[in-house]
Amino acid sequence: MRKSDPAFSATALAELIFGEWQLTQPAHIKVAFSGGLDSHTLLDALVQMRATHEIVLTAWHVEHGLQPAAASWAGHCARVCRAYDVPLVCSPVQVDSIAEDGLEAAARRARYAAFRRGVLPGEILLLAHQRDDQAETMLLQLLRGTGLTGLAAMPERVPFGEGEMWRPLLRFARASLFDYAKSRGLQWIEDPSNLDTRLRRNFLRREIMPRLHELWPAASALLARTARHVAEAEQLLNELAQADLAGCVYTDDRQLPVVRISALEGISPARQRNVLRYWLRQQGFLAPSVSHLDTLMSQLWSGTRPQRFRVTWPGVEIWRYRDALAALQAIPIPGAALSLPWKTSSPLVAPGIGRLSGTVVRGAGIAMSRFGDTLNVQLRRGGETLQLPGRMHHHALKKLLQDKGVPPWLRSRLPMLYAGNDLIAVADLWIDSDHVAKPDENGFVPVWEPFPYRSGSLTEAGKSC
Repeated sequence: MRKSDPAFSATALAELIFGEWQLTQPAHIKVAFSGGLDSHTLLDALVQMRATHEIVLTAWHVEHGLQPAAASWAGHCARVCRAYDVPLVCSPVQVDSIAEDGLEAAARRARYAAFRRGVLPGEILLLAHQRDDQAETMLLQLLRGTGLTGLAAMPERVPFGEGEMWRPLLRFARASLFDYAKSRGLQWIEDPSNLDTRLRRNFLRREIMPRLHELWPAASALLARTARHVAEAEQLLNELAQADLAGCVYTDDRQLPVVRISALEGISPARQRNVLRYWLRQQGFLAPSVSHLDTLMSQLWSGTRPQRFRVTWPGVEIWRYRDALAALQAIPIPGAALSLPWKTSSPLVAPGIGRLSGTVVRGAGIAMSRFGDTLNVQLRRGGETLQLPGRMHHHALKKLLQDKGVPPWLRSRLPMLYAGNDLIAVADLWIDSDHVAKPDENGFVPVWEPFPYRSGSLTEAGKSC
């Protein structure tokens, strides 16, 4: 710890979160508690602060199940929390996609997903990342060739779940936390995986940062300061993106935020890239790589300017149709042979298609006498035709879709409603004239909510332990 570094204490923490950050009381705080040095130090300081501040405090331990000692760590956290008289929530998580994303990234994604589901309105989730973590994160992001969002590293405060996520320890060096923990006699967990220099962060922490500090003793502080400068620059770019996006985004009839391509033409290529990245982040999508964004830009502004195309990267599909640009969660389309019976008295959720429901009305919708209580749901197979009410002839479904401007990201997932071998309705768009309820008949009016555009559903985040 350098002499100029601020010393960590419960008083210093209180001055930051209740003074500078103006946290109101009573404060509902959840602390991510791994049992390690940093999170134990944060929890201990908050426990001290309960004597002078109104704090409703909960500790939160995520069990990744990646270490043989994981169960004993949860037990250690439970003992610490009992001594502090702090309730503890344990959230077991499943760490997936390790081979594709790496162990650190996969574990982090699972951990944050659990946190996001469990932060309630008015709650603050405190994480124990400190200044040295911030410096390491910035270097890692720099070596990945990331943009400003990555170089800004970890924000001090950000909306999260239904509340907020704060990182107050970013103001303090790891050595300052260690000094505090030793003075308080804290006993913490040492994760053996932190010694594994095959993991990139550990290699940077144990092999590279000590060498940097030999020549630049303030290296961690300087890197963390640079991350703050980058974060400010990114905030300015986000404010510009908000203004640009307001002039070119609208919500389509299926509640999808769509960019009007013609409105992008009036701004510079740099601002186009900025607004597209921002638009994707706002929807929770993985940011495009430089090559993916280059591909998207070249498709948008090529000499031929195709009116319909698709650009993809993991988990994301970007579609252009006419003057609209849409971003969707990449969900596999069911096979063309799909055939699902649907008892219309209850909603039907069809993976990759969406949710079908409906209401019974008098004199409108599908005549219930034509199908009883069960319809069959299929996908387009080609060659379908419909005769619409008031028209003399059948029309090809392909032509109807084109005339109505149904975008391509919906066409391949349209639920086709059959009674026996007869196509009687296409989603909630059209009903064949032979199957429309007469004024004195009961009819069924279908409602189609397409497959989710973005991932994420709220579930219980954890259990007491």
